[in-house]
Amino acid sequence: MPRLLVLLCTIALCAACSEPPQKEIDRAQGAIDAARAAGAERYATAEFTAATTALQQAHDAVTQRDYRLALSRALDASERAQQSARQAADGKARARGESEARVAATATAIQQLRSALKAAEAARAGGAAIAASRQVAASSEAALQKARALLKREQYLDAIEALNGVSERIQAQMQALTEAHKARAIRKRD
Repeated sequence: MPRLLVLLCTIALCAACSEPPQKEIDRAQGAIDAARAAGAERYATAEFTAATTALQQAHDAVTQRDYRLALSRALDASERAQQSARQAADGKARARGESEARVAATATAIQQLRSALKAAEAARAGGAAIAASRQVAASSEAALQKARALLKREQYLDAIEALNGVSERIQAQMQALTEAHKARAIRKRD
């Protein structure tokens, strides 16, 4: 009896794999297209790449008439594409939160730099530091404006990229203003 069951399963499996698994390949392609629309190419790159690779392997297996392998790869591609779509939603939400936080932090840092700049101008601290601070403030505001525009277009990773290094430059310039102010105070005392 068990031998008969194994034989029937084997015959059914062979019969099922006698033609290309086009329905499964089409389903995998649809899942990949949906994942792409969800942003998986950017927010779940590894899983999305694995899905597209598995689909290509399914097509290659069909070309080689290995329909069992094609079916396996098509099912794998579909599963990976669905997983990448889920990961993309999570990744996009994280990127949105991070980009919003960076925009807010950069806006605050620019305000602090502007305040420090006004104080340095009032104290007539180092002209070179003031000129450099104005330049950093202007370029930082331009980067902030660009990041806000990208944020509105839901291009969160690009918004994060637009602000890379801006806070560090602002902090360095604020430190330079502080040093110039200290140097001016020391010269006045002498």
